[in-house]
Amino acid sequence: MLYTDAQRREILHCILDFGELYLNTGGEISRVEDTLSRIGRAYGAVRMDVFVITSSIVVTMESGDGESMTESRRIETAGSTDFTRFEELNSLSRRVCAQPMAPELFREDIRRIGEHRTPFTVSLAGSMLAAGSLSMFFGGTWMDGIAAAIFGAAICWLQSRIGRTSLNTAASNLLISLIIGLGAGIAARIVPVLNMDLILIGDIMLLIPGIAMTNAVQNMLVGNPLSGVVRFTEALIWAGALAFGIFIAIWIMILI
Repeated sequence: MLYTDAQRREILHCILDFGELYLNTGGEISRVEDTLSRIGRAYGAVRMDVFVITSSIVVTMESGDGESMTESRRIETAGSTDFTRFEELNSLSRRVCAQPMAPELFREDIRRIGEHRTPFTVSLAGSMLAAGSLSMFFGGTWMDGIAAAIFGAAICWLQSRIGRTSLNTAASNLLISLIIGLGAGIAARIVPVLNMDLILIGDIMLLIPGIAMTNAVQNMLVGNPLSGVVRFTEALIWAGALAFGIFIAIWIMILI
């Protein structure tokens, strides 16, 4: 199908919107690049040059008549892992590649998926269950598990509140870990049977960027060393901020 220049520009905008959402939903760099290339070719591009890193997407789309369009997108947010949106985006990409839809319909589907949000109660329950069970898995008592679950709920609430501010992931990890560390320390002082370290080990697991590190290693192994190193460095900074916040909390509790 032949598209006008305006339609090609709209398709390119949709591809960038899709790529930004895909990246912010937890897609690894190589997968984002491959998916955007496939979508572009499905819309008639004879060549797609896609470059993606954690903070930027650049796409050049060359049509059959030799005309090419290039646009870039600055990625402002670090995003998070959302497997529901991730699966919906995968399904949308497969539909588009099998049967390209009108650009306006493509944009509408992207907007609908982007507006999907996991209910706060589900995130809250998941955080409490994960923190409490991990605390007990690593040797904590049932009381440590309950305390970790309570602080897990606090982490979920803090993440939802801080997510509305301009703080980056490293700063939010530092702030949340400091608050939770102090809270666990004070709780252990008030209730001596609680173990501060075993409470924190369950709660820290909610903040460790494990998926980001795994994706970074995968990117390096599949031939995207630049993207992999950038993501791995970013994940190390997040983990370092988390560790520093806990360290400050423990240091304060020792002093008092």
